[in-house]
Amino acid sequence: MPVTQLLSTQYRPHFTGHETFPLRYGWLKKAYDAVVTSRNKKEKKSVFNEDDAVARFGVGKNMVASMRHWATATRVLEENASGTLLPGEVGERLFGNTLGDPLDPYLENPSSLWVLHWQLCRHSSKTTWHFLFNYFHAEEFERSVLVDALLKLAQEKGWGRVSAATVKRDVECLLRCYVPKPETAKTTPEDTLECPLAELGLIKMTGKRDGFRLARGSKPTLGNGVFLYALVDFWAESRYADLNQLPFEAIAYEPGSPGRIFLLDENDLAERLTKIEIYSDGVLSWSETSGIRAIIKNPGRGLRGKSTRLGYIHDDYQR
Repeated sequence: MPVTQLLSTQYRPHFTGHETFPLRYGWLKKAYDAVVTSRNKKEKKSVFNEDDAVARFGVGKNMVASMRHWATATRVLEENASGTLLPGEVGERLFGNTLGDPLDPYLENPSSLWVLHWQLCRHSSKTTWHFLFNYFHAEEFERSVLVDALLKLAQEKGWGRVSAATVKRDVECLLRCYVPKPETAKTTPEDTLECPLAELGLIKMTGKRDGFRLARGSKPTLGNGVFLYALVDFWAESRYADLNQLPFEAIAYEPGSPGRIFLLDENDLAERLTKIEIYSDGVLSWSETSGIRAIIKNPGRGLRGKSTRLGYIHDDYQR
């Protein structure tokens, strides 16, 4: 779904599906493995709709629905035209073996979490995620401010009847995904992480009550492979898709860009881009001609297409 659709009058927002549960550790692999096993057995029913789904996954009915939601939202699983769930490309690379050994079945490498974050925020199917990391301009905010901004956008764009209570629950779920719980005398640091995405440190609590901050700056755990994948993914679906150069300002600030979604500051972004010829194997290079900063496609070298560009992330898993 192109990023521009969020601001279209034809856009239909999506604030539900997670059943108020944030993504939990282990859920994505469980969902992926269950679908693969079911396909190998040629079972006709969906593993998420069967009567024994609660026993299969070891969670309640609503959590089963939430697992399905997160697996499809991150492209670990994908749904075909007939509604059948299939292993998605992200799932195949992280958890499967049809494309080689699984890269990271237990999500131990931070690059895996950055890939999942990109999938959730890059496209507009998860409205709150996409809006916060692409269009929201305040770096510090209160929960109610984000809710009000979404409701205002819904009214301006004529999205139809959008429930304030539903938006509040979606915002709450997003914050639980990215913000660790406050530590107490009885908790360990591990207890504060409700969702693996909190390890990315993208949203911080501020001193004020119910206050949060988007943590823009250097991201040392963001690997060059994931960054290159995100850059190519953005370029291919942007208004610059048919051009041989991509301006620095677009990479840093346009909706759907790595700079926006990964909350990179200009210094970190520029440092990564000046070295891009090395980790893109000479396909791309950095240019500062006439004071214009841009990434250039080198002649005779091609970027990977949509079906293979996720392969760039493999460099982050080399041992």
